[in-house]
Amino acid sequence: MAGVTNTVFRRLCKAKGADVLTTEFVSAEGILHRNARTQYYLDFHEEERPLGVQLFGGEPERLARAARAVIDWVRPDFLDLNFGCPVNKVVCKNGGSALLRDCPLLARVAQAVVKAADPVPVTAKIRIGWDRNSINAEETARILEESGVRRIAVHGRTKEQGYSGEADWAVIAQVAAAVKIPVIGNGDIAGADDVLNRRRETGVAGVMIGRAAMSHPWIFSEIRAALENGEIPPPPSPVEKWKFICAHCAAEIAWRGDEIMAMRSMRSRLMAYTRGMPGGARLRERLSHVGSLAELEDIAALHGESQTVGTIPA
Repeated sequence: MAGVTNTVFRRLCKAKGADVLTTEFVSAEGILHRNARTQYYLDFHEEERPLGVQLFGGEPERLARAARAVIDWVRPDFLDLNFGCPVNKVVCKNGGSALLRDCPLLARVAQAVVKAADPVPVTAKIRIGWDRNSINAEETARILEESGVRRIAVHGRTKEQGYSGEADWAVIAQVAAAVKIPVIGNGDIAGADDVLNRRRETGVAGVMIGRAAMSHPWIFSEIRAALENGEIPPPPSPVEKWKFICAHCAAEIAWRGDEIMAMRSMRSRLMAYTRGMPGGARLRERLSHVGSLAELEDIAALHGESQTVGTIPA
């Protein structure tokens, strides 16, 4: 969720019913140097709590120092260790999924951060393994549990899969049965039905939502309703969607204090929001050049109405 889950988007998800939030992942080096980009990643509001700061890196001592520094700096509710990112520029620096191939180092990292962070709890996110020939999620989870990690999120793909193919929830279920700490399942959760089915089938304590929220942040309110009364509410209308999209952009502008920069940064987010909308290709072409909130509101007015009656403006 790098580049997506900033404080603005997290607050919108929280308002829709998300229970627990984490920041974008930040490097130990960025925290230790307190650079401007890291400060941007760590910005959050009190209303986002409980909120965790997600760390990555491969040097136990540096990560321990960074853990203590970020706790003193922004007072998160927990720290989350990222052992799941498959992106090569992270992996080549011995971060993210790289540690799935070096369990002794993974253990040293977890132990060092748990000790440095005490009494702030530490959680972790892993993948099921490096590739199909090295599925080791149960072993990794046990190591993390023994290291003092309090909760584990498991993405049901290998590093080599990236985000292709299907998430293997059978392995996630095996992890949930192998450890005593809560296991959170992640991967291919597209709606409330998926949550109900996965919790029933696998015994996970909860689910983590990532990419689905990018195009459909209403998923959190749908899941909450399903868990509370077993009924899934109808999807938002086109008008409601566009109202939300415009509110997201307005909040981004207010946070950044620069309308042009904010709207440019939101273009990729707008692409995600249009997924599944009628006439999406033409709509995305228009949104790829949008430069102001007023321009977006004009597009929203046209498309909100047109989708209601089943037509798309040119």
